[in-house]
Amino acid sequence: MTLSDIPVWVLLTSTAILVVLSAYFSGTETAMMSLNRYRLRHLVKKKHRGARKASRLLRRTDRLLGVILVGNNLVNFTAATLATVVGMRLLGDTGVLLAPWVITFVFLIFAEVAPKTIAAQRPESWAFRSVFVLQPLLKLLYPIVVFVNWIANALVKPFIPIKTQDDDNLSTEELKTVVNEGAVAVGERQSMMVRLLDLESVSVNDIMVPRSDIIALDIDSDIADILSATSSSQHTLLPIYKENINNVVGILHLRRLARFVLAEHFNKADLMQLTREPYYVPEATPLHTQLLNFQKEKQRIALVVDEYGDVQGLVTLEDILEEIVGEFTSDYASNMPEISVQQDGSYLIEGMAVLREINRSLHWDLPTQGPKTLNGLVLEHLEMIPEANLCLQIEDYQIETIQLKDNMVRNLKIRRLEPPRPDPDDELDADDEDDDT
Repeated sequence: MTLSDIPVWVLLTSTAILVVLSAYFSGTETAMMSLNRYRLRHLVKKKHRGARKASRLLRRTDRLLGVILVGNNLVNFTAATLATVVGMRLLGDTGVLLAPWVITFVFLIFAEVAPKTIAAQRPESWAFRSVFVLQPLLKLLYPIVVFVNWIANALVKPFIPIKTQDDDNLSTEELKTVVNEGAVAVGERQSMMVRLLDLESVSVNDIMVPRSDIIALDIDSDIADILSATSSSQHTLLPIYKENINNVVGILHLRRLARFVLAEHFNKADLMQLTREPYYVPEATPLHTQLLNFQKEKQRIALVVDEYGDVQGLVTLEDILEEIVGEFTSDYASNMPEISVQQDGSYLIEGMAVLREINRSLHWDLPTQGPKTLNGLVLEHLEMIPEANLCLQIEDYQIETIQLKDNMVRNLKIRRLEPPRPDPDDELDADDEDDDT
């Protein structure tokens, strides 16, 4: 029997079947290449049958593509041949000329664009079903696939860089993008994961209590004054210094002091027996490193020093934890005495208020890359110490100095400006530009 003896309807039916097979191969290629590798590994750990087969096939991408492309090209060229025969039998020489155009149009829509679009939208559903056909097909066509891969790999080898072990690892920024855009996490849990990754880019001097705000005990004070200060303290751990804060002689845990406070002959020597050695850290230490150091050293409080050994501030374990989980108080702004809400909607803020705390409490985004305090931000922007009160604008914030004293800005009034509304004509122009590109 020759092709001329086969009825036209049989040839058309065979061509339609080949189009369906081509759609399967095209969609399978897109689905397998679109699988999320990290989700695939998760499903493999869950012992998902389709995921395990897909993971096994993806270990050798060249063989996977080989079997798909061998099958795809085989059915494509066979369908093109049958279409040419059908065209010749129906329209003669004109049919031979029209057949490539018609079959290209049919394959483009039904065997390429449509199946690949579906596979790209639902890669797991398509891929995990296709592997049950691909795996036995690979075994059937294995000699052909290996031969094709051998030739292809020899041709592309000079153009493919050597793969290292770190190629599949994600950087911190890439992982943050995955958490932000790819992770299905609810509300605060997702924010906590992002803040945890941000610890690497934040150092202890960004969150420390400034030197001027450290609450500490002077060992040269009267013992009665010291005990009075400890009884009214809101902190559990207090540094004890001699002469100045650069000479810290110990860290006192008030819980240890409570047992001896009522003793008749309690003196400074007894007080010093209850202290432990101060723990110092460099001001540039990243938070993720300091968190591990706190755990390693069994410490909860550290004095932050600069390159000259002078104390610049104080950081606690709770400060770092708050960077991850957020403030422990429900209304942080109401517990910040440095911030006062005004009737006109602006805020009266002390100059020594820390920028990160202002941003956290008011949900602002004042720049924090340079100075750490509001006073420092204003002075850096002005590049001088103002002699009289003035107004200025830093990004989206209108700032008015209220009190100047001792070469610094003591109090400021800040209002966040409303962002300008976009011009509808500009939006249309932007859309047109996107369409052109």
